[in-house]
Amino acid sequence: MRAITLILVALLLLLQYPLWLGKGGRLKVWDLNRQVESQQQANQQTQARNALLDAEVRDLKQGTEAIEERARSELGMVKRDEVFFQIIENQPPSSISAVTEAKPASR
Repeated sequence: MRAITLILVALLLLLQYPLWLGKGGRLKVWDLNRQVESQQQANQQTQARNALLDAEVRDLKQGTEAIEERARSELGMVKRDEVFFQIIENQPPSSISAVTEAKPASR
């Protein structure tokens, strides 16, 4: 009776091995599902990026406002008869006093 039980347990284990660890086993399916999910996320990010680029291309083809904006921001260009003002903000008082304290007094 004991031998039959051992044979049945061994047979059960041999049948379970391909199910869990074989070529199409549960672990492989789980790993493939995880890879599919990560690839779908990457595809969604790429689609969003492509949509932004497509909108930018359409805007560049249709209007001059985008070209003008890029020329102003990236190249620092201004229109003809236009005056460019650059505003430099003052340093906060705490940093000014720290600078004057760090300098030695000259005589």
